[in-house]
Amino acid sequence: MPMEEYFILMAMGGFFILLGLGGLMWGRSESEDYYDSFSASPDVKEFLERSSEHPQPGALKIGGRIAIILGLVMLAGGGALWFWG
Repeated sequence: MPMEEYFILMAMGGFFILLGLGGLMWGRSESEDYYDSFSASPDVKEFLERSSEHPQPGALKIGGRIAIILGLVMLAGGGALWFWG
């Protein structure tokens, strides 16, 4: 296999890592904004219990973790193929 194919795999892994970090940061800011909006309202039960009916911030965090794991696997796979290839 040509060396360029290993670098493409490793670059895709790096892209997924950056995408995952972006998803984690976006999910964290969404959850902070969501709970901060409830802290100012008179009914703070949902804020205190942290039981949200909106799964978006949690889904962004989980998707970010999955993207980081996928990126690390791709990066390690490309590095291993490059090393032994």
